[in-house]
Amino acid sequence: MNKKFLLAAELFNYSYANYQNHLGINLRFDKLMPETFDTLQRAHQEQWSDAQIAETLEMDEELVPNWRRSYQRAIDIINAPHAAESFRRGVKYSVQLALSEGLETEEDVDRLVTQICYRAADLAVLLNNEGKRLSDYSQELRYEKVSSFKNDGL
Repeated sequence: MNKKFLLAAELFNYSYANYQNHLGINLRFDKLMPETFDTLQRAHQEQWSDAQIAETLEMDEELVPNWRRSYQRAIDIINAPHAAESFRRGVKYSVQLALSEGLETEEDVDRLVTQICYRAADLAVLLNNEGKRLSDYSQELRYEKVSSFKNDGL
């Protein structure tokens, strides 16, 4: 799966495998979702206002900040230097989101575990794209990373 489709999958919160399964048979996945990403990318580069984005994407202006955050997350995850770092970033975003929504019940924990499992499935797609095996990234995955990764209020 190419980078444009990976970015669209992240933007719309689809697992990569599910997104890939819709390619070639669904206009929304082949064209419309990547075009939305392209619009947000242009808006970011040209510093559009929320009103401009809302008008172009035909959405309520109050939704635009969430789309901006989703765009930034997609860029951060997909532009990671390799599949293992992409996985790490995706898991971190999933944990941050779970914490912001509350992680107090068994069901909350189960939802987070499910999201991490989806991230593992995404890692499989990325590894296939890179022609790598999980063991190729064993050291990177075991590395205890301390980063300046910013929680953007998710």
